[in-house]
Amino acid sequence: MENRAAISLVEKYVEAYNAFDIEGMLLLMQEKIVFRNISNGVVNAETEGKDAFRELAGQSKKLFSLRCQTITDYTVKGDRVEVEIDYEGTLAADLPHGPKAGEKFALKGKSVFTIEDGKLLVIEDYS
Repeated sequence: MENRAAISLVEKYVEAYNAFDIEGMLLLMQEKIVFRNISNGVVNAETEGKDAFRELAGQSKKLFSLRCQTITDYTVKGDRVEVEIDYEGTLAADLPHGPKAGEKFALKGKSVFTIEDGKLLVIEDYS
């Protein structure tokens, strides 16, 4: 996949994510999509397949009243696109033993996207 096309695919995914558009995200994915969220080196969420991703995305959608990923840098390596992300969010619900609804937070992270046949095959979010 050409670099510009790969970057465009990732940008469309981030736009759909920021808009809470789960179906829009799924349109950009392979049926066998693998998603992993890795925090401090530990995988704390992992799904395989569109149905599992849809379910996890639906749960996440309920937790936030606002969320915004901003891509600050890209690196394209073959079928992989690595992006540096600034993330901001506002909680819609209290978290167990943690922040409360209405609280805002920001963090920096990285997402790695693997692309196959013009669609997302693997998404790994690191924070």
